[in-house]
Amino acid sequence: MKQGNLLTKSHITDDLVKLGVTKGMTVIVHSSLKSLGRVIGGPVSVILALEEAVGTDGNIVMPTQTEQLCDPTVYGSGYTDEEIQIIREHMPIYHPDLTPTCYMGFIPETFRKQNGVHRSSHPHTSFAAWGKNAEYITENHNMDFALNEQSPLGKIYELNGFILMLGAPADSNTSLHLAEYRQENTFCKEKIWDVKVEINNEERWTTYQDINNDSDDFDKIFADFQKETNYIAGGKVGDARSYLIPMRQMVEYAVKWMNANRG
Repeated sequence: MKQGNLLTKSHITDDLVKLGVTKGMTVIVHSSLKSLGRVIGGPVSVILALEEAVGTDGNIVMPTQTEQLCDPTVYGSGYTDEEIQIIREHMPIYHPDLTPTCYMGFIPETFRKQNGVHRSSHPHTSFAAWGKNAEYITENHNMDFALNEQSPLGKIYELNGFILMLGAPADSNTSLHLAEYRQENTFCKEKIWDVKVEINNEERWTTYQDINNDSDDFDKIFADFQKETNYIAGGKVGDARSYLIPMRQMVEYAVKWMNANRG
């Protein structure tokens, strides 16, 4: 650990409450464990602090996406044709209880394995949830258009949930993808995605339809929303500059922003 004050679960809980997290709140969390500082117990203490802050009548949700299960050509891997064939043949399917998250961090990777946490079924863009409405938030996660109104994001919006940026960068705000399905322009083109799933007890590659989501301007949306409204509550959680944001207001703002600024 780097030098600095030691932080306990109680410290994190107190900071969350000061930021505005309350009992019964539904919170989607984007996090950076490293930025929080010297937390005794690491991700376990952070998760327990989050759950204590919202209580059993609230909900904690985290994205647990699995980009590693995408077709190997999606992100310009540089594999040879032979390597691509081998990868596609031997790629495991998504297992909600087993498949690790990809690039999401230590906190969601630990959270998804906790007893009582539900994880949605989408093989690329799953979410994990704990709390009163965890099963509802994660159930029936459709393959097509996976971050739309019927997705876990749409359900958090429906529950008047909040976005918690726990030391995470502004461009990691998954909730803004919900706005992409509502925007009026054609910035995000529809795309066919390859995915390997179990069909009739056999693992096969198939496809689903979605849009080509783009988070490159999410930091600009955050900056403009912070400048033009008073909805964002900011403060320190541990050593991390953190923000609590009402999801409904930010998504509605983002739709207008995208319509005005995306070509």
